[in-house]
Amino acid sequence: MDTFVMLEELLEQDQFELLPAKEGDTERRLVYLMNDAVESFLVFRGAALTGHYLEDYEGALTWSMSRDAARYVLVVRQGDNAVTLLFENLDLEVHLYNYGEIAHFWVPGYEYLRQLEYRIAILRDKCEYLGPEYCTPEERRLAHLAYFPPLNYCCYPAVPAKYIVPIPDPWNPSEEALNVMEELARECGNKKLGWRLKFYRRHPWPLLAKRIAAMLHRTECEEVVDLLSRRLREAVQDYPRRSFGKATDNAIKRLEQQAEERRQELARQGIRAEVLREEPFTIAQDNLEFHVYLMIWETRGRDRRVRIETIK
Repeated sequence: MDTFVMLEELLEQDQFELLPAKEGDTERRLVYLMNDAVESFLVFRGAALTGHYLEDYEGALTWSMSRDAARYVLVVRQGDNAVTLLFENLDLEVHLYNYGEIAHFWVPGYEYLRQLEYRIAILRDKCEYLGPEYCTPEERRLAHLAYFPPLNYCCYPAVPAKYIVPIPDPWNPSEEALNVMEELARECGNKKLGWRLKFYRRHPWPLLAKRIAAMLHRTECEEVVDLLSRRLREAVQDYPRRSFGKATDNAIKRLEQQAEERRQELARQGIRAEVLREEPFTIAQDNLEFHVYLMIWETRGRDRRVRIETIK
């Protein structure tokens, strides 16, 4: 991808978050895409910064860029403040991570479906912002489900409404998304869901989307939902986990061991549970707060629910 186009996209969105640099450092990193799946930066090589950069500035930006014989000159105005970045080259730096067991429990109710919505949404962002070369073939296939209304933020938002980044025409399912769901239903032998999806393909009404969404949290679709969750975990299993240094990594490992012991205890009682974690970005300077959870499955009649247990 053209890094200068990526830079322009950021600035047009009023995004200009430079990471702190050591004195004398000739590289400056600008945050590009940051989520649980990826941490990526635009790296200014041979860089020098003049003016005062406002770290906490939030608001509209104006900017201009020129080039002399030796380097580029980027001037960014944060309100009345101006900062100038001189640099020789602009590169992209990307770190991909395993997000198959990452969880954020921001919205209550059917949390297992909201976690799927969240992981698919950040996968879509990775594919669209960085390009398909940064995704496995299975990731590229599953990313289409961001455009499947019964499972996207239309029906199972993972974040409160004020944090949702809207997509164009979110109630309109894409053909690729319907193909993926029909394949999952067919593989599980779920003829009722398969029939409903074919009808929905011909009549993509929001009311039908809501009815299919309701099917997804019932026992009649548990095999399909579990297969989708498993496929997503398998698609990202070869990506590394974040590392925060030996001491912190060992502390996280101890929490996960404790969670695994609790999971096994529940399994002996015939209760299914999954170990999930919440972690900061590797660039976090002031907040290295981690959480390890158990997502414990419960069935109430035809309704599949979970309760969340935090490992202390």
